[in-house]
Amino acid sequence: MSANFTLLDSIVMLSYLVIVVAMGFYYSGKKEQSFNDYFLAGKKVGWFAVGMSIFATNISSEHFIGLAGAGATRGLAVGQFELMAIFILILLGWVVAPIYIRSGVVTTPEFLEKKFDKSLRKPFAAVSIIIYVFTKITVSLFAGGILFYKLFGLNIYTSAVIIVLFTGLYAILGGANAVIRTGVFQGVVLIIGAVLLTAFGLIAVGGFSGLEQKLPPDFFHMFKPATDPDYPWTGVLFGAPIIAFWYWLTDQYFIQKVLSAKSVNDARRGSLFAASLKVLPLFVLVLPGLLAAAIFPGLSGDQTYPTLLASNLLPSGIKGMVVAGLLAAIMSSLASIFNATAILITNDFYRPKHADATDRELVLVGRLTTTVTVVVAILSIPLIKLISSQIYLFLQSIQGYVSPPIAAVFLFAFLSKGKGNARAAIWTLIVGEVIGGFRLVSEMLVRSGSVNGALLQSMVNINFLHFSIFLFLLSSVLFVSLSFLFGRNAAREQREKGFGISGTLDSLEVSSTGDTAVSAYRINTLLSVVILLVVAGLWSIWF
Repeated sequence: MSANFTLLDSIVMLSYLVIVVAMGFYYSGKKEQSFNDYFLAGKKVGWFAVGMSIFATNISSEHFIGLAGAGATRGLAVGQFELMAIFILILLGWVVAPIYIRSGVVTTPEFLEKKFDKSLRKPFAAVSIIIYVFTKITVSLFAGGILFYKLFGLNIYTSAVIIVLFTGLYAILGGANAVIRTGVFQGVVLIIGAVLLTAFGLIAVGGFSGLEQKLPPDFFHMFKPATDPDYPWTGVLFGAPIIAFWYWLTDQYFIQKVLSAKSVNDARRGSLFAASLKVLPLFVLVLPGLLAAAIFPGLSGDQTYPTLLASNLLPSGIKGMVVAGLLAAIMSSLASIFNATAILITNDFYRPKHADATDRELVLVGRLTTTVTVVVAILSIPLIKLISSQIYLFLQSIQGYVSPPIAAVFLFAFLSKGKGNARAAIWTLIVGEVIGGFRLVSEMLVRSGSVNGALLQSMVNINFLHFSIFLFLLSSVLFVSLSFLFGRNAAREQREKGFGISGTLDSLEVSSTGDTAVSAYRINTLLSVVILLVVAGLWSIWF
């Protein structure tokens, strides 16, 4: 164990683990759980828990490690990905969450079946699970492993197994209720830990003015030239929202939280609350990277956050709280992955073949699936060594190749009042993912030096955000064209059933009359405006 990690730090960290496991057992309940209880927390979750659990699910170890590393290398620009998410979360609250809730579905693949046909349901569920394993699970464990090796000398595999087992314990027993309720506590812990590190870092460098004196001015410009290799402003404004659209609006990982809300208003305000919390990463995850670059000149990359935390910057006890915050981030994300995988397997693979299955049987399948997912997570740990450095950019780039076709298909599904053409949707997904996969493989081959073809080199040199824009537009054109080609097309739906944004306007209306509903609508509107003004203010300060 690091000499800088004291007995008091250990007590604080272990106290967190005891509390979160105890909460998991407590919220698992003693009574027999129904399908909705186990997978959707009984649909009784209030807006605060919805928003905090969304935030805690989103923020994992790759955010701590990756955002700080990118901040130490390039400055505040990486925070643009977090700010772009705010716009999509507002869209989730006002438009998309009500669409999902009123459709009566419990998973996003089931929603695709309702909007197209059953041929899309299982393939999309399978793709979602594969993405969880190869991006979310492995990247989270890798990032956490870097830190625990630096602090405690634990190898990545040992730390990963410990984290997975602790998290799996309460996720298996408690289901969504335990995952969401512990997620609220974990969200508070990770925010407190992250804020403390930033505060002590600012004190060490002499405040924000002292930080600005120690770093190049370019570190404080959020908008980079269009030719920037990592954060071109064109890619940030038009490409990052495509990735965010897929990430926040189509992934069961997050949609499960809003579907657990006790009302449309709770889902909406919870999404808006999560949007307001997404301002924090710029200050408590990206800014520590700049602080590390100022305190330890020359430091950059994925060792930034571990080095900062392993230093003498934090007093005894505070360091334990910060590490507990990181553990909270990893565990809340993994628990949500386990729970999301369980409902995808149970609802989209098992349930359609066993229409007469009882709640008890479905919950048993869910628990068994969660157990298997925990085992798969442990078995996938060797894949960690395949992950490159610069974790956050690595993750964003992979998502940039996967997300555009999915975003295009879901966009048309959200906009349509009637059913879309299933064959057009399937071929759009197939062609789009093949192109995205080709780009990913080409990049790996070129970067490793295995291939040096001029054509591949020129394609790989296209920024991944610009490539996302291209692939999204291509997928959209392909979907519309194939819809015309296959007969029952989007244009026909538009003429006969009013295909278009008007098909979703009912989700913007106040759901009921009375002072309470009107007041809720006004509060949500005010919150949305304030959030947007905050983003505009940050852009004006660090343009």
